[in-house]
Amino acid sequence: MSIRNLDRLFRPTSIAVIGASTRPHSVGATVMHNLLAGGFAGPVMPVNPKHRAVAGVLGYPDVASLPLVPDLAVLCTPAPTVPELIAELGRRGTKAAIVLSAGLSARPKHHRHTYEQAMLRAARPHLLRILGPNCIGLLVPGSGLNASFAHIGARAGRVAIVHQSGALCTALLDWAAPRGIGFSHVVTLGNSADIDFGDALDYLGSEPDAQAIMLYIESVRHARKFMSAARAAARNKPVLVIKAGREPEGARAAASHTGALAGSDDVYEAAIRRAGMLRVFETEEMFEALETLSRAGPLHGDRLAILTNGGGPGVLATDALIAGGGRLAAIDDATLGRLDAVLPAMWSRGNPVDIIGDAPGERYRAALEILLEAPGVDGVLVLHSPTATASPDEAARAVIGVVEARRARPRQVLTSWLGAEAVAPARRAFAAAGVPTYETPAGAVRAFLHIVRYRRNQELLMATPTSAPTEFTPDGDAVRKIIDGALAEGREILDEAEAKSVLAAYGVPVVETRRARTPEDAVRCAEAIGYPVALKVRSPDITHKSDVGGVRLDLDSAVAVADAATAMAARLAAAMPEARIDGFTVERMVRLGTGFELIVGAATDSIFGPIILFGHGGTAVEIIGDRAVGLPPLNTTLAR
Repeated sequence: MSIRNLDRLFRPTSIAVIGASTRPHSVGATVMHNLLAGGFAGPVMPVNPKHRAVAGVLGYPDVASLPLVPDLAVLCTPAPTVPELIAELGRRGTKAAIVLSAGLSARPKHHRHTYEQAMLRAARPHLLRILGPNCIGLLVPGSGLNASFAHIGARAGRVAIVHQSGALCTALLDWAAPRGIGFSHVVTLGNSADIDFGDALDYLGSEPDAQAIMLYIESVRHARKFMSAARAAARNKPVLVIKAGREPEGARAAASHTGALAGSDDVYEAAIRRAGMLRVFETEEMFEALETLSRAGPLHGDRLAILTNGGGPGVLATDALIAGGGRLAAIDDATLGRLDAVLPAMWSRGNPVDIIGDAPGERYRAALEILLEAPGVDGVLVLHSPTATASPDEAARAVIGVVEARRARPRQVLTSWLGAEAVAPARRAFAAAGVPTYETPAGAVRAFLHIVRYRRNQELLMATPTSAPTEFTPDGDAVRKIIDGALAEGREILDEAEAKSVLAAYGVPVVETRRARTPEDAVRCAEAIGYPVALKVRSPDITHKSDVGGVRLDLDSAVAVADAATAMAARLAAAMPEARIDGFTVERMVRLGTGFELIVGAATDSIFGPIILFGHGGTAVEIIGDRAVGLPPLNTTLAR
């Protein structure tokens, strides 16, 4: 249903509170207090047959008694009452409701549907949209709307947050208040019975008051809807994601390396990247990233130059950069020559560019201008450590002057003035000038890498792919025949020879492979192929043959093949008597040489559907862990 009637949720002109209460600290009392204290301009109508007035506001005994149709209803009543209340509101013409009640997953006696299902069935004919159930509620601070039972309100700001955990959301509000961080919207989804991440992203992606969107995700139900909305929103503004539950516990397919290696977190990472969003891992990092992206200039690569007046901070920044997957910019000879002309003879003559502890503002200015014009530099991190011989304020003014003079041809500059009281004025000056500044070198490097990853994801989102390969024609009939044959035998897994035939039908080169039932058959196959050969057990019950001694390599004679096949059959019969042994496969031995062992596979994730895995293969594939996961369909740009 997407954004239909969501304007009544986010921009209501009148609100009814069903279950409003005078009992201190109850949900109904807290919601009334928050709505009135927040400064909502429209009428707030409490509904409760037991109270003539709530919080000094005239009350009404039921929905039918309301003097006007509320745009938004907030339900604070027990789960069994919710479906009928939604039906009543729908009949009155209400188009949005926030259901704070928990327990709607229960099923009443002698009923087929849960309370939640009954609630949705009641809402559907009236196109009434529902936030929740089991949520904290909604805040839109700019319009004074606090339809929640959060213990604290929120400042108005430019960032919308969509949260799946009410408890963590209230903790976030508590964390943000003393830091002066504000929000345009605070949305808690609860059980997402109706309104989910996709709906929220569709609405907020075109909401001008929300200049950035933050998501806290535990799980996604409707993957296609989520991806479509996320890609659209990410084209308009930064969308940052914290994904909880990073352990690889989902999407396991025991019969394939791909399913075992591509844990749920890998798949979410691929989805976030594919949609053009940026993933972060902590709340402070999220706000740090938002601040950086809001002030980020053009960035065309990941090569960072580090300008510092102390060796130690430069080393720390370098370590953080390399550990984070960035690159230290190479300083070319021409740039070295220009730097030699303006820096003391003992400067580091490399990157980090250490301009010595006594560096005055003029030295900072000259070096920064040269680095910003260097061909191999994509961004510059400027560091300053307090010394008795150099003014942090003077150095800051020099950096700000360079940045402001280059507004017409900007390049990314980040700063970190180390210390506390001595550098506080410099940090304030950077903030006022719109120059990103951070307390530590590692924080500044992390911010630079945020920009790198975000720009990279945006480029992939906007990329125009090259044409698909056309130099082969797949043999679909042959593949269909192989798969139909396996299904007719009740099998869900193709054997090695069948799998290679499928690959060959799609133009993938494969090693010549033959089936053998006995050691004597294996010898005949080896003679036909030519030595040396590889021998593998053929069994529907053994997928990973190397793990059980079901592979022998470099067999260079008939005797070697016969002995290996006989010994393999005897060993597996003793070790795995329950396994069905159908014989062997014999294939031409391929020398690795200068090539690479790779793994390419596909599996089905329970949420996002088909996934593709590619990476370092071989018997140590799990240990090495060098792999990438993507969501098909992949064009050539995304695959590369």
